[in-house]
This record gives sequence, structure tokens and C-alpha cells, in this order.
Amino acid sequence: MEHEFTVTIREILAAHFGSAADSLFSKSDLIQYLNVKTSSASKGSKARSSFANLYAIYVLVEDYIIHDFDDTGEYGEYKGARFSDLLNRQRELPFGAKLQNHALNHRLNQEFSRRFPQQDLMPILRDTQTSRYWFNERLLLVELENAVFNLSRSVIDIIDAYIEAKQGAIRSLIADLENLKHVTDNDSSHAFEYINELLRPNVDTRILEIVSYAILKTHFHETSIYWGWSLESIKRETLLLYKTGRTNANDGGIDFVMKPLGRFFQVTETTDVSKYFLDIDKVLHYPITFVVKSDLTIDELGTAIKGRAEELYPVKAIVDKYMSSIEEIINIPKLAIMLERLSDTGRMASIVDEILLHSRIEFSFATTNYLEQSEQS
Repeated sequence: MEHEFTVTIREILAAHFGSAADSLFSKSDLIQYLNVKTSSASKGSKARSSFANLYAIYVLVEDYIIHDFDDTGEYGEYKGARFSDLLNRQRELPFGAKLQNHALNHRLNQEFSRRFPQQDLMPILRDTQTSRYWFNERLLLVELENAVFNLSRSVIDIIDAYIEAKQGAIRSLIADLENLKHVTDNDSSHAFEYINELLRPNVDTRILEIVSYAILKTHFHETSIYWGWSLESIKRETLLLYKTGRTNANDGGIDFVMKPLGRFFQVTETTDVSKYFLDIDKVLHYPITFVVKSDLTIDELGTAIKGRAEELYPVKAIVDKYMSSIEEIINIPKLAIMLERLSDTGRMASIVDEILLHSRIEFSFATTNYLEQSEQS
């Protein structure tokens, strides 16, 4: 597999190993894995990033280097890195603040095994009793013509270069949104076209979640309800959508909540409907609206969900209970229709402001207090 960032990987290997670089690139499954996981580097901010598994590699290889095992060759005697230290280090890295334990515990090994079924070696070794972790040194050591090459420092340099490329892409996104703030009043069509391009199934889920929130918040803000505790206290109130946390956080929470109706919204990138049932279960079947990162029609998504429910639960009452918990399905085409209508009614400036605000927060570019801006919007 060759892509634009492959050139950078080859350059890093050449800087470390000279004429052996091409052979190492071809022979090392670990380098091949990094090559696959960094393919989005040149695709801009919209492309999905792959930080979780890369950072699991990074923190373990970094620990290996910090203790000079690339020089001493005594890694086999090492008592292992503590899980808490590794997780904390991951969260210190750019874009790593919300990372969970999944990559360190199983996802990296699972994905590596799927991509290289002929490879018996797993990247991460761990002792579940002591919560100590090691990187499989045999993947770092490659033998060529009776010489052994240690890839550890080149692995760190490759991931560092990928981080820098993704940071540049996010800086570009923020700059584009800043520029859109100045043109939306007189040229909303330009803002519409830019944001519409962010509504794609291959867009980074964090960006799609931010964009969908901005669209839905602006969409529902135009609607009011009348309610009260008695006929005499009925009042008019605008529907307000609140973001309940950081994007794509795997924290078991609900993504958006609407006041005063109390509607729940969950953004999902998967069409694996088992995930929908987990979301429904965790709120005890409270009705949820799913915002789905898919171009499939709403009928197709609904049919798929029901079909999977019938496979898992042969009891009609259980299937009906799950299906009745789905208040609404919103797909990418429906978001695009909302966006177009909001553009026609002059609401693009509000959408751009929301996307810019939450992009700054999500990617640690925040320059103003979140609560202050939220209260003013």
C-alpha cells in the first residue's frame, strides 16, 4: 500500500538506516501497519484519524527507549510499564485527551492480527495480574543480511510526523472556519458548500459530530413550545440542544440533550446495530434519536436495525421494545436538507460559529471560555 505519507515513512527510515530502508519497509510488519494507519495524514482534517492504536504503540516504544533498552538489549528482564502511566502518557499527547484503555488492552492486538494473519507475534504483551505492559521487542528487531536493525526510534519519528501532519490539518480547518465567519453575512453559499462537504461518511467522526450538533442546534432553535405546570403558568420556550461532553469519547454518555423536551441524541458512525441496542440499554430504553454517519436511507437503516433485533431476540415483545425506543433516525442526507434550509433562511453564521467553537474545544484550540460563549449563543 502506497499513499502520500508513505514518502515520509520511507524518508524517516532512510535517515535512520540508509540503504537498508527499503528492505526494512518491506520486511517489517510493524512498519507496514504504521503505513496503513497513517494513510489519512495527507487527506486533511476531514479524514478519519487513527490515534488510539498508534498511541498504544507510541507510549510503549517510548517507554522502551526511555529505559535505554534499544542500547542495552535487556528488555527481557524489564518488569514492564505500569498501565496507569501508559494511559496518562497517551492523554498528554495531541488529540489523546479522551483515549480509553481499549487499544492497550485488546484492540491493537486484534487489528494487527487481522491485518497480518500469518504473523504470530502480537504488538502488546501484558500481565493482567500486575497491570504491567511490554511492547513485543521482536517486532522492533529486524534481521537483514546477518545484521539486526532496531526500529524503535524510527517508529517514534513516524508517529510524531503523523501527529504533526494531523495538527496542520486541524489548524487549516480552524483557519478556514475563521475565514468563513467574515463571508457568511454576504456570501452564505460559500459557507454552505464548505460545511456540506463535511457531511460525508468518510469524514472524521469527531468533525461530523460537531457539524451535526451545529446543524441540529440551529435547526431546533427555530422551534418553540408552550408549556407550564398549570394553565395559568403556560409559557413559551425555545428548544435548546446541549452537547453533554467531548466528541466520540466512548464514555458511556449521551451526545446531545434537548431542553425542555428532554430528548436524547446519540451520534454513531457504525451500522452495526448491536451498538444501537447497547445505547438503548444504558439509558433503560429511554427514547433516543440516532444521528447516523451513513448515506443509507432512513428506511434502510430502520429495516437493518429491526432485522438484527429479530436475529438476536426471537421474542417479538423484546424486538418491539427496542424499536419503540428509537425516537427518530437522522442520516447524512437529512442533515444536508436541514443545512440547505438553514442556508436559505440566513442561519449559516450561527452554524459556522458553533462549529468553530466546538472544533477549538475538541482539538484544544480553545481561546475563550466555553461557558461564556455558550451562554451568549
